[in-house]
Amino acid sequence: MTKATDNASRGPSRRDIRLSFEFFPPKTADAEKQLWETATQLSAYEPAFLSVTYGAGGSTKVPTLATVRHLLGMGLPAASHLTCVGATKEEVNAVIAEFQAIGVKHFVALRGDPPGGVGTAYQPHPGGYANAAELVAGLRGLADFEVSVSAYPEKHPQSADVAADIDMLKRKVDAGATRALTQFFFDNDQFEHYLERVRRAGITIPVVPGLLPVHNLAQVQKFAGMCGATVPAWLAERLSPVDDKPQERTAIAVELAVRQLEDLISRGIDEFHFYTMNRANLVSAVCDGVGLAKIERHPAAGAAA
Repeated sequence: MTKATDNASRGPSRRDIRLSFEFFPPKTADAEKQLWETATQLSAYEPAFLSVTYGAGGSTKVPTLATVRHLLGMGLPAASHLTCVGATKEEVNAVIAEFQAIGVKHFVALRGDPPGGVGTAYQPHPGGYANAAELVAGLRGLADFEVSVSAYPEKHPQSADVAADIDMLKRKVDAGATRALTQFFFDNDQFEHYLERVRRAGITIPVVPGLLPVHNLAQVQKFAGMCGATVPAWLAERLSPVDDKPQERTAIAVELAVRQLEDLISRGIDEFHFYTMNRANLVSAVCDGVGLAKIERHPAAGAAA
């Protein structure tokens, strides 16, 4: 498990903790309603931003644009993911202009999965941005955007090793990235060792831990297999016996996520990015469990329907 700490007070004040939340575009009317309710509930923690995913090759451009527009209409600080796979620079720049026109000032710049899917070889599009570092440079060349990028404590599945992964992160930072959001992980020692290597490489931007409270163990294991993350045996051993007992499963998932978050705070980490799966219950329970302050908030008048 993670390294134990005996003095949680060594970490930052709970008031100084910065949060961000990731969502994906809803596909049905019911999912859309749930997303707005989730965003409203989580906005009580005054997040730095709410990001919305964007399918490779622009496959979710229209729903991503609609979701971001709605969040901005709710008075929330929305950011859009952006990928460059399968498109020319001109096509990507046109998408950027569409998002900029609705008020987007923050992008999460990602290369995107290969057109053949995870596990297939990646080939840059002729005339396109070859990778995320080039995409960051392209964004920064168009406007003074805030640009977040990805980072991988257990390395990207297609990277030769962690050193190559950190080298790519350095290239993204040199191109103008302002923040790195990590893939989810469950071993805080591994994250801390990764962060030490990142700092030794001269990378000074915030490297924000990505946290995923476990709603569904099988789903998380599937995600982990696709992105190169590890689901520790101890976590599966705790959750597998209660897979068909929702209340017990939720209680254990919250307990484990609270312990992970508390431990990271005790190590001096003060910024966190939650993968919400468009649900508020586990994320809010975790935030409440570590005593993060929240405010009463209502959606802004005139938010898009």
